[in-house]
Amino acid sequence: MNIGDVSRISGLPAKTIRYYEDIGLIRPLRGENGYRSFQDKDLHKLAFLGRARALGFTIEDCRNLLALYEDDGRESAAVKHIAEDHLARIDEKIAQLRSMRATLAELVNACAGDHRPDCPILNDLGHGDRPASDQLKKPAGNCSH
Repeated sequence: MNIGDVSRISGLPAKTIRYYEDIGLIRPLRGENGYRSFQDKDLHKLAFLGRARALGFTIEDCRNLLALYEDDGRESAAVKHIAEDHLARIDEKIAQLRSMRATLAELVNACAGDHRPDCPILNDLGHGDRPASDQLKKPAGNCSH
């Protein structure tokens, strides 16, 4: 199969496939003409990588998971460790997003959104070193955008 076929079947862009080859995640054969020739095993690896990346695993995680996948003597504990570390990173990102959302919700609620120029949202963005809650303690301001 050529890269176009593999791209169509795997759902991965050809650029991504070339990148995975460049960093050694896949190693398609090369014909005498220099063109890549993909085998079923390459397609299977690309599907594996596509799914792992869709779950947010890093390239290095993917490299390690792929090596474990191909190792018949692997211990599932090693796989679980990688997945648990990734899950912890996801939980951290969720906590950060919740915090961002709470701060932004406070600012939006504090903004009158009328014709006046005073704006708690812009004040916060301009003075990001102070917590939004400190700025909300100022006299009631209005926000006009």
